[in-house]
Amino acid sequence: MHPSPSPTAAPRLHRVAVLVREGVLPIEAGIVHRLFGQSRDASGRPLYEVVTCALRPGVVRTDTDFTLNVAHGPEALDHADTVVLPAADEDYAERPHDPLDPGLAAALARISPRARVASICTGAFVLAAAGMLAGCRVTTHWKSAGFFRAMYPDLDLDPDVLYTDNGRVLTAAGVASGIDLTLHMIRTDHGSAVANEVARGTVVPPHRDGGQAQYIRRPVPAPERSATGRARAWALDHLHLRPGLEDLARREAMSVRTFTRRFRDEVGLSPARWLAEQRLDLARQLLEESDLPVDRIAERAGFGTAASLRQHMHSGLGVSPSAYRRTFRGPGGTGRRAAVPDADGR
Repeated sequence: MHPSPSPTAAPRLHRVAVLVREGVLPIEAGIVHRLFGQSRDASGRPLYEVVTCALRPGVVRTDTDFTLNVAHGPEALDHADTVVLPAADEDYAERPHDPLDPGLAAALARISPRARVASICTGAFVLAAAGMLAGCRVTTHWKSAGFFRAMYPDLDLDPDVLYTDNGRVLTAAGVASGIDLTLHMIRTDHGSAVANEVARGTVVPPHRDGGQAQYIRRPVPAPERSATGRARAWALDHLHLRPGLEDLARREAMSVRTFTRRFRDEVGLSPARWLAEQRLDLARQLLEESDLPVDRIAERAGFGTAASLRQHMHSGLGVSPSAYRRTFRGPGGTGRRAAVPDADGR
């Protein structure tokens, strides 16, 4: 008898290491575990392994009345594919991480140059002190932006966005934008279908673009004002009609000027920017989940022509529609394949 062939070994999971420090904000560490930990491919296989590490194993103080018992030391960073650095209360000191603590510097030096590194909130101060943000567009919490700029005037700080993506290095503005950034990384790795499934499981919006405003002064319209929600809902159902600003304003019986102002108050984006994002999101979904040809997807998403869709995808994602579909629908792709009817029912 011949021995049975050994089963094919499962591919190694993408390892995410969450580096926590004394005074860590536990909600930010939890976000990373919850979202990456929920990510599954179409067969239900986990896509990430998430571990928490500290400068030394053991009890780590948080900014709350409980502690974290961390099993891993900095050696967990050695083989990490993604490293996430949440904020800590020490980041709010008068001169945080200036100079960088030798132990923290040694830990960061263990990160592979091929690994992706992300900060949440004031974790960006650590990456800046370590010299990891040079040449990057970065953000941090809007309340700390002035302090960050004073400490690191040579860095390209954008205090008005939810997150930034520089390829290897990413930064998020604060607690909730840590959710947005994590979903963005999942979407980049495995496509919109996986990220949307995680968002549904977490009961959060599936996509807020990194360029959206951090701080919206009037996130809920005053009672005496009309909202723009009906216009947005209508637009999402009629993207194939290529609605414009005048169409949206007419839905709310407002002038274009008034509608634009109130839209920005509620959403933090211009109507044109929001519409462009919704079209691109729908195109990505259809490329992953349907068998529609590219020209039909372009029509469905309101781009009009395949050439226009290609232009927008190259500009927004750096890939063509066909390359995007191969990535997330080909062998090893993790998108959920499904037949999606066309706008006119076909």
